[in-house]
Amino acid sequence: MGPRGGTDFESGRTRSADWRRRQLDGLLDLLANEEQAIQAALEADLGKSAFEAWLTDVGPCVAEVRHAKDHLEQWMKPRSVSSPLVVQPARSAVQPEPLATVLIIAPWNYPLQLVVNPLAGVLAAGNTAVVKPSELAPATSAVLAEMLPRYVDGVHVVEGAVPETTELLALPFDHILFTGSTEVGRIVMRAAADNFVPVTLELGGKSPVVVDETVDLPTAARRIMWGMLLNAGQTCIAPDYCLVDRLVVDRFVAELAEAVTAFHGADPRQSGDLARIVNGRHHSRLTGLLEDHGGTVAVGGQADADDRHLAPTVVVDPNPESPLMQEEIFGPIRPVVPVDGVHDAIDFIRSRPKPLALYVFTDERAVADRVLAATSSGSACINHVLLQVAVPDLPFGGVGPAGMGRYHGQAGFDAMSNLRSVVRKPLRPDLDL
Repeated sequence: MGPRGGTDFESGRTRSADWRRRQLDGLLDLLANEEQAIQAALEADLGKSAFEAWLTDVGPCVAEVRHAKDHLEQWMKPRSVSSPLVVQPARSAVQPEPLATVLIIAPWNYPLQLVVNPLAGVLAAGNTAVVKPSELAPATSAVLAEMLPRYVDGVHVVEGAVPETTELLALPFDHILFTGSTEVGRIVMRAAADNFVPVTLELGGKSPVVVDETVDLPTAARRIMWGMLLNAGQTCIAPDYCLVDRLVVDRFVAELAEAVTAFHGADPRQSGDLARIVNGRHHSRLTGLLEDHGGTVAVGGQADADDRHLAPTVVVDPNPESPLMQEEIFGPIRPVVPVDGVHDAIDFIRSRPKPLALYVFTDERAVADRVLAATSSGSACINHVLLQVAVPDLPFGGVGPAGMGRYHGQAGFDAMSNLRSVVRKPLRPDLDL
């Protein structure tokens, strides 16, 4: 199978609801029958416990695929729109039709979820797919390469690294969905432009958390720390740094320390529930961020390169121009920046590139509304973190350097479809315009 469809697509068989439903059932069977192999691969690649593997990869994939299957017929139907008087009599509708073949380039941090979730939309829309898993999660990549073709038709898996990805990007696919860094996103977009291939880019950035003085600090700290430590912080929408009202900074930091102990004990390295950093290069990058940041390490800071362990770490009042505050962290380190109220937090956010996600913790709805009205982000969540991606009908994506395009639920189906505009007009009456 190659780009621009291949034999599976050109035969027309991918267009039927039955074919699409069978592929979604195949994905569900894969997730059910091969769960042990998937969990073992995620443990090997990222040190994930069985529960975290289910929570962050298997479970969300099952929910996404089931949602697509449950709504398939509804999404496939033509969507009638009103026809103005000038074209009457006529019927007008938007008719979703498959694109052909979609290239999915997946990252290493959620190496199963960020293949299967977009693939659900690709297959529901009646397309074939080429999947390029991340070489930085080799165990999961091998499982996908072996298992996906067993359960799903019309999907080809290409393993490899930069050379293989470069070759794929030179081909005229009908859509490319890439999840990864902003820097690589630029490369993907340039390559796609040569063949006029549309792209969905799910990138990243520094997602801020605003904490005002009204909030229940223990609850806020616990929820923020949970999001910070899930997958050892290697999550594109993880809370990256906290903008905390100066009046409650000390109490907030103390609550963060309490949350670490509650989740992972006095020595997090001994916890069986704390994932590891993906490889030595990323571990070195993270420990490098803990140098010359100009702040105070209030929690954690311990690291073990051999074990790819980095303790949950909180840095208070770092230099805003330091690499810690300029680069996406993508690890279990959280800067806490004191601010003089919500207006100061808003100014800080607006002075930086638009983030992929934005979080606000407050007991006052007016404060949350004020932050949302004054800022822009790909998504937002009030008084919790990460949960916005658990709502299947909420489109997921970025804005500006955080990405472009949306998927999940019907947004994913529509992104992987040509939404064809069709007007049907009878031959009579034939009016003399």
